[in-house]
This record gives sequence, structure tokens and C-alpha cells, in this order.
Amino acid sequence: MRPVKRAQVELSSSHFITDRPVANLRRGRRVLTFMETNLASKFARLGARLKVADHPSRRSRTSGVISLDVQTDRKGEFFEIVRPVGAEAEIVVLDVQPTDRHLLLLVREGRDKSKFLCGYDERHWFVAGIPEAAPVGTVRQAKEALKPAEVQTAQARQRLKAKARSRRKNAAYRRQGEWFFLPVADLAVDEKLVLRDEPLSRGNGGKPHWAEFCYRTGGETVYVCSRYPNGVTEAQYRKIMAGSPKAKGWGWRTMRRNPDVYVKGRIRHPDHATITLHGWHRVLMNTEGQSRAMRNVAFLD
Repeated sequence: MRPVKRAQVELSSSHFITDRPVANLRRGRRVLTFMETNLASKFARLGARLKVADHPSRRSRTSGVISLDVQTDRKGEFFEIVRPVGAEAEIVVLDVQPTDRHLLLLVREGRDKSKFLCGYDERHWFVAGIPEAAPVGTVRQAKEALKPAEVQTAQARQRLKAKARSRRKNAAYRRQGEWFFLPVADLAVDEKLVLRDEPLSRGNGGKPHWAEFCYRTGGETVYVCSRYPNGVTEAQYRKIMAGSPKAKGWGWRTMRRNPDVYVKGRIRHPDHATITLHGWHRVLMNTEGQSRAMRNVAFLD
């Protein structure tokens, strides 16, 4: 079992712990609150470092008052929680599972409550927002809430026990990061439409997962270019073409939005062990994209 580290807080230039009288502190610094030191002790039980700061250490995409991220320094990876001075927000750890190296975090901003699963997956730390519709209070419940309905149905059909449901490989599915792969029997595939070395991306700027063989069917036709990376519809595309003569030279590609995606062969990603899928598997992403809580997360994998 991994030894539990002493509680520690990694500090920005404006945060530190001291036993000196507050009146003697140098201007521009403040004493960490009990909440911040308590958070640090919970993260330390996972073997993780925590940095608490007034502002993010890198440019942030978040829109919430509180932001969460996974950063790297010369000591390795660490969690960063940014809580601006004067921010009226409460941060509480609801559940800690040291052996599993996961914890469940609650952020309360006024009437809004958001929950985040923070943990270690294969090689790296991660943060994932939990859909608000899911009534979770433990790490186990948070993991289940991140599974799409199709995955939950498949594992129920296989009558998987709790321990098997937490594995990346079981009788119902394979998982790599945020992607689930459900085996599909007797899938009729048009071989002319099978693509090789195709990226699987959730469109947030993170590193894609790569599938050796990929087949897409259904969905909506969209037009994609560097200016419109998430795609535009046929009507929007025609409007853009009519409004800008230069638009024809923007390197447009025709793609499918929200199609059914099937893959087989090797699935690789630099942060995860390569897996091999024998036979076609349906691809499903976890449910963190359904969470408003993700507005607080700067983490990209």
C-alpha cells in the first residue's frame, strides 16, 4: 500500500502558513484558512500535492468563480484550486478513498453546487465534473454517474459486481480515459467507409485518442475549418459562403456531428496504455460534458 504523505500545501507567492502574529506579516501575503489546510490534508491522503492560489498559473478557460486544474512543476503533477480573494465560495471534500486514489469534491457558489471527481487514472491525475442531475455523495457513486446510460445498462445485463464495475476492462466494456468501448455483435459495416488511424476527440482542445480502424454512421452533416472547429450546419455554411468571398479558401472539411462511432484494433493515447479491441465496439464518452460543473475545470487531457 502506498504510504500516506504528511499533509502539505504548495503555495503561491501570496499564500503561506506561519505561526508569526498576523500583524508582522509582510504586505501582500495572507495566512491560509482552515479550509485550505484541511483540503490539503485530504489530497495528501491520495499521495497528491495541492496548490491553492488567488489566480491561475496558466491562462484559464473557466467561467466559474472557483477553478480546478492539474498542473506540472519540477516536482511533477499537482492539483491547483484557484479561489480569488473575496470569493464567496465553499469547498468541501465529501469522500476520500486513499487506496483507490480518488476523492469527491463539492464546490458551493451561492445557490449553485458542483461536484468533481479528482483522482489518478493509469499514469496521471485528473479532474472530472459530475452531472448535476446525479445525486452522488461518494467516490463510487461519482464513478457510476460518469458512465453513460448505455454503459450502465450493459454492466447491469452482465450482472457485474461493484469491484468489476470499477475496472477498466470487464465483461461489459473496455475503458481508456473518458472513452468507453462496448462490444457489438454482428455489426454490418460498409468496408469502403472504414477509416484508418482516426482521432477520437471531445472537442475541448485536449489530446485525441487514436483508433486503428473507425466506422461512423448516422449523425448530422457539418462543415469544419480552423475558424469553425466545432462545425456549422448546411444552412450556416451557405450563409458564410454568401457573406465572405474569402471563405472558400478556409480549408473546409465535411464531417458528421454526433454520429454512431465504432472502432476496433489498437486504441492509443500518450497518457494511457494502448488497448486492442477484437471486433467492432461502439464508442461512448463519459458524461462529464453534461455537467455545468465543467465550467470550473481547466484540465485538458
